[in-house]
Amino acid sequence: MMIRNRLQYAIAAALLASLALVGCKKKEEAVVAPPPASTEPVAPATPPPAPAATATVTSVDLGTAVGADKKVSAPTATFKPTDTIYASVATSTSDPAAAVPAKLGAKWTYQDGQTVKEDSADATLTGAGNTDFSINSPKGFPAGKYKVEISLDGAVVQTRDFEVK
Repeated sequence: MMIRNRLQYAIAAALLASLALVGCKKKEEAVVAPPPASTEPVAPATPPPAPAATATVTSVDLGTAVGADKKVSAPTATFKPTDTIYASVATSTSDPAAAVPAKLGAKWTYQDGQTVKEDSADATLTGAGNTDFSINSPKGFPAGKYKVEISLDGAVVQTRDFEVK
């Protein structure tokens, strides 16, 4: 009878051990199948848009007269008090066929930085061209040193110094 009890205890212990092992066994993760490949054709990537054409100020000339082409015909950097002073602003665009909207400006100042006149012009620039600005004073300008600052879309791009004697 004792052998029988021992045998029962051994069987019971083996069952408990196997149950313990089964309870501790790590669960296997379910294998997830990848989604089926799309059968729709993929559109080719759209190329990036071409950069927009840009405008630049290529030169600024001062003088006492401009021609029909708006270029200075009598260049000088020294003026009389009663002269009309012209600034001819030459511009060009990166694409000669494209129309580029731009805002050109001219700020005329006297030697101490005092603003004499400010002008602006909205323009549609195409290729190479010229825009002119001018100042005059019926009473005459005081003698001294002056400057004109030319801006393109609000940024000063060129300056020219001149003198009234």
